[in-house]
Amino acid sequence: MKLRSIVPISITMLSFCTIAAFALANNVFYNPQLLPYDGKVYTGVQDPEYISYDQALRDYMVKRIKEKFGVELDAKKYSGFDLLEIEAVLRCRKSDEPLDIFLKMFPKQQ
Repeated sequence: MKLRSIVPISITMLSFCTIAAFALANNVFYNPQLLPYDGKVYTGVQDPEYISYDQALRDYMVKRIKEKFGVELDAKKYSGFDLLEIEAVLRCRKSDEPLDIFLKMFPKQQ
């Protein structure tokens, strides 16, 4: 008797968890262009592989910021990690706050 009630409950819980996992997977940071760099260690910012990783991250983040927020940024002006921070600021800022104030916080590349 107990086994008969446990099986449907287990199946229901499993299907709920599966559906929730697929629903949350849409917000995961996933880009096939960046996967080759996953888990690599770089010797410094002058490392050629780090430079190519940073360029791939810049290109991806500029595209992502434009799609999500409608803001055009130049990939040559900001580092990849600055663009990650800019995206976080754009997510958290109020809609009536000007963007220029926030962009002044980030150093521009030469």
